Amino acid sequence: MGKVAFVFPGQGSQFVGMGQALSQQSDAARRIFEQADEALGFSLSRLCFEGPEEELRLTANTQPAILTASVAVLEALREKKADMKVDFYAGHSLGEYSALVAAGALSFTDAVKVVRARGQFMEEAVPAGQGAMAAVLGMERGALHAVCEEVSGAGNPVQLANMNCPGQIVISGSAEGVKLAGEKAKAAGAKRVLPLNVSGPFHSSLMQPAADKLQSVLAEVSVQAASVPVVANVSARPVSDAGTIVDSLIQQVAAPVLWEDTIQWMVEQGVTTFVEVGPGKVLAGLIKKIAPAETKIVSVQDMESLTELLNGGIL
Repeated sequence: MGKVAFVFPGQGSQFVGMGQALSQQSDAARRIFEQADEALGFSLSRLCFEGPEEELRLTANTQPAILTASVAVLEALREKKADMKVDFYAGHSLGEYSALVAAGALSFTDAVKVVRARGQFMEEAVPAGQGAMAAVLGMERGALHAVCEEVSGAGNPVQLANMNCPGQIVISGSAEGVKLAGEKAKAAGAKRVLPLNVSGPFHSSLMQPAADKLQSVLAEVSVQAASVPVVANVSARPVSDAGTIVDSLIQQVAAPVLWEDTIQWMVEQGVTTFVEVGPGKVLAGLIKKIAPAETKIVSVQDMESLTELLNGGIL
């Protein structure tokens, strides 16, 4: 039997209505939404279920909303099958917090408060309009890195932010830096450059103020050793002791997300099944472009897909 990894989505996977049906069908899922509302002091569940979308899209709301919707799916799974065998957890950016909750390193209520603050700090770090992100398609990592170094060296900071999958890299930095790097990337042979609809230059050096503030918030919560290895974004290697987990989360705000490397490393460790737990199917799409063709990739976000997974006998 091959190994199984659970992966959790990050920002961009949210949609109005996420988790609503599941919370009506699963007591465990409903309790997670109730805990989130109580921990945050406002109805996050209503925002997830009913919107409005503009409000759900605000980073300070999106982050706790996706975490809550993802952990609700996880708990609904555990409610049906308590003895699931999972070998690794990982999450894309914000999704790393869902992974740490899954591994018992963070309590859900602590995690939801931390990511709410993380979202606020990230929104505050760079005034609206001054930062940007863009997806660069069809360019090799080293060549794009060289372009970013050149533009940054001329005074417009921009860097590689998300190594999502072969041929898809997100760059992040000052609005001018991202624009210039995009133009140079195209001139150097990139197929397409797509500006992203985000509120800030995430995973760039411009996020350092947010990372510094996050450090003091994490110092106030209890972090345990992970019961199952969590593969960290910043290193694409497993973290399990509390100190390393905290360091990774602080670094992660201003450092690139090594998603392609993370999936490759898990494949090398013998993972043959990836289960995306939470809203959307973004990660499943990326993993298809990274993992070998015979890899089993499943997305679980509602009772139907959850039942299908449990009936499939892979857990």
